[in-house]
Amino acid sequence: MIETENLTLHYGGSQILHGISMTAKAGEVTCVMGTNGVGKTSLLKALAGTHPRSGGKITLDGQAVPVCPPQAMARRGLAVVPQGRMIFPLLTVKENMETAYALLPRSEHRVPDEIYDLFPVLKDMGHRRGGDLSGGQQQQLAIARAMIMKPKVLLLDEPTEGIQPNIIQQIGRVIDYLKGKGDMAIILVEQYFDFAYGLADQFYVLKRGAVALEGSKTTLSKDTLRATVSV
Repeated sequence: MIETENLTLHYGGSQILHGISMTAKAGEVTCVMGTNGVGKTSLLKALAGTHPRSGGKITLDGQAVPVCPPQAMARRGLAVVPQGRMIFPLLTVKENMETAYALLPRSEHRVPDEIYDLFPVLKDMGHRRGGDLSGGQQQQLAIARAMIMKPKVLLLDEPTEGIQPNIIQQIGRVIDYLKGKGDMAIILVEQYFDFAYGLADQFYVLKRGAVALEGSKTTLSKDTLRATVSV
């Protein structure tokens, strides 16, 4: 589980996040929604340590987490699939996945079979450079790299953006598979409403850097959620 309490974030003199309190539990998908520019990616950056939070508290597995750089957050069990994927274009597919080994003991320096079961294209293209892959293939590679880290918390930032429909369906199946394993909290930032609604257990809708609506799929109607997101 990861939890935030009154999380704030500034870019220079501008406050971007205003007291965000949220909880993401293992075995669930927690979806952060809202229109462009409301602070969704900034929230993930605060969680991942890529932009230090200004105030508030983050708790991971019951332990308070100090403000620390992204490599320290990764060692605590947090993995990110960023918007734009950020794979290494000149490294091969296999070398891109092997960058995750930095967080694993030497005895675990291998690509698990489940990666190739979920993403067969990565085995077929193991020796191709990452920059030569299509957008959908790069997204699969970015998710695979994060999975190899064996995270406690997986952050996914707009995983369907610019991806062809058949790959979107595959990514949905992978997220559902990871949720079903029950040992990982998944935080999904997503604007493709039907994709997000189909996967998520909990919802947080942001407006102007603050939580405007929160609740579970059992307590929020689809119409209420859609109306709040679109305004």
